[in-house]
Amino acid sequence: MTTTKELWENALVELELTISKPNFNTWLKDTHVVRVEEGTVFLGVPSQFARDWLSTKFHKDILRSLRGLSDSVRAIEYIISRGPKKTDEPKVVPPALSELPLESVHAKTNLNPRFTLGSFIVGPFNELAHAAAQAVIRKPGIAYNPLLIYGPTGLGKTHLIQAVGNHFRINAPERKVQYVTSEKFSMDYVSSVQSGKIQSFKEKYRQYDLLIMDDVQFLAKMEKTKEEFFHLFNYLHNNNKQLVFSADQHPNMIQNLEERLRSRFNAGMIISVTPPDHESRLAIVRLKASAHNVVLPEDVLGYLATEVQGNVRELEGALNLLLIQFEMRGEPLTVADTKVLLRGASTVFKKAVSVQEVVKLVSSFYGVEEASIYEKTRRKEVVRPRQMIMFLLREDFKISFPTIGNKLGGRDHTTVIHSCEKIKNDLRTDSVMGQELQQIRLMLK
Repeated sequence: MTTTKELWENALVELELTISKPNFNTWLKDTHVVRVEEGTVFLGVPSQFARDWLSTKFHKDILRSLRGLSDSVRAIEYIISRGPKKTDEPKVVPPALSELPLESVHAKTNLNPRFTLGSFIVGPFNELAHAAAQAVIRKPGIAYNPLLIYGPTGLGKTHLIQAVGNHFRINAPERKVQYVTSEKFSMDYVSSVQSGKIQSFKEKYRQYDLLIMDDVQFLAKMEKTKEEFFHLFNYLHNNNKQLVFSADQHPNMIQNLEERLRSRFNAGMIISVTPPDHESRLAIVRLKASAHNVVLPEDVLGYLATEVQGNVRELEGALNLLLIQFEMRGEPLTVADTKVLLRGASTVFKKAVSVQEVVKLVSSFYGVEEASIYEKTRRKEVVRPRQMIMFLLREDFKISFPTIGNKLGGRDHTTVIHSCEKIKNDLRTDSVMGQELQQIRLMLK
C-alpha cells in the first residue's frame, strides 16, 4: 500500500531526472499531494501562476510519472495550497482503475479543446480570417469552401482552424469532424498502402462532414499522397463537405503543387494572417497577463509590445519570461527590469537584415543574377526586382532614399523615390505582385 506522500515523493524523484533543474526548483519543489479521490490526484501548488504553468507545460510529464507508479491514477487537478497540514493523515492510493489517455486532445476528432473562437484574440492582422471562420460555421459546405488560411508560424492559424472544428464538436455533435496534420495524413496513407488497407483509408477520410488539415504545403512534395489527397478533396467538396486548411504561404507560391490543386484552393477563400501591429501586440500581452491574474505596469506592457515584433508565440514566450520573474520576486517589474530580462533571453526577438541579404533573397526569388541589381541595366526582368528591393528597404527597414540609392549602384535618390511610388501604385491593382511581396516578407522574417 502506497501513501499519497510516498507516491508524490517517488514521482518527484523521477521528474527531477527528466525536467531541468531550474524548472524543477521553480515549479515542483513546493508542491504536494493534498488528496486522492476516485483516481484523481489533487496536487497542491503555491500560486495561480504555478497552477497555470504546471497544467500547460508539465502536465503530461507529471501524469506519466504518477501513472507509472500507480495504475489507479487517471487525472490530476491543480489546486492552490501553501502546504500540507501537520495533522493530515496519510491516505492510501485507491486500487487500479481503467486507463485514460494522457493527452487532453479529443480522441475522436484530434481537436485540442483549448482552441476556441472565444479564446482567439482578434486584431487587424487576423480579423478577416476570423470572419471567414465564422462564415464557415454559419454555412458549412456552402460559404468559403474550401477555406485556406496562410501565413508565417506562430500567428494562430492552428488555433483558428481547430476552433472551427471545436464549434461543431460541441454545438453540432451529429457532424463528423476530423483535424489532421498533413504529415499524419501522409503517414496514414503510406501505412494503408503497406498493409494493403487502402480502401479502409479512403472510407475513413471520406466519412467526415468537416475535414481540417494543417500545414497542407508539405503534401506538395509527396507525389502518391498528393494524388490521394486530390481525390479526397474532390469527393468531399462535391458532396458539400466543408474543407479547412492552413499553410505557410499562398498556394500559388507553394513549389511542386500541381495546377489542379492550386485551382481548387483558389476556387474557395484564401486569407492571410500577418504579424500583429503594435496595438494588437499590446492587446495580446494585456489579455495574456490578465488570464494569469497578473497586472503588469502599462509601461512594461508597452515596452514588451514594442520590442517583440515577431509572431504571437514569441510575444507570449517573452511575456511568460516576465511573469515567471514577477512570481518569483513577488514585487512589480519595472521597464529597467524588463530590458535586462529580454536582453538575456535566448530567443532573438528582432532580426537585423542587411541590404545585401535583401538583395540576395529578392534576386533569388525572381531568378536574376544578384550582380545585375547593382548594374545600370534597364532590362525588364531586372527592373522589377530592383524596384521591389528599393520598396522593401524603404517601407520595411526605413532606410533613407539617398542611402538606398548609394547601396544599389550609386543611383540618384529621385530614382529610388520613383521606384517606391511605382511599386506602391502597382500593388493597388496587381494582385500577383501583392502575393510576391507578401511571400518575400515572409522569407525575410
